[in-house]
Amino acid sequence: MVDPKDKTVKFNVQDELSTDLQAEEVLLKVYDALKDKGYNPINQIVGYLLSGDPAYIPRHNEARALIRRLERDELLEELVRSYVQKGGGNG
Repeated sequence: MVDPKDKTVKFNVQDELSTDLQAEEVLLKVYDALKDKGYNPINQIVGYLLSGDPAYIPRHNEARALIRRLERDELLEELVRSYVQKGGGNG
């Protein structure tokens, strides 16, 4: 008998975002705001995505409000999609 915990859980991501802003736009605007403030944008965005703590994102240019409009899974989906579409770093 198969243990129910051993089954793969299917995760469905909605194609439509819950706001009028696309995840790509949000990430780029937040990236620019972090760069403007002198932060390492990659480190700060990763910190936010891992922890959910909005303190990683400054209020500069409304970056914190922008990033909080989307769920973290929507942002992660965009990052994975972009990475894969660009060949996963292979090309």
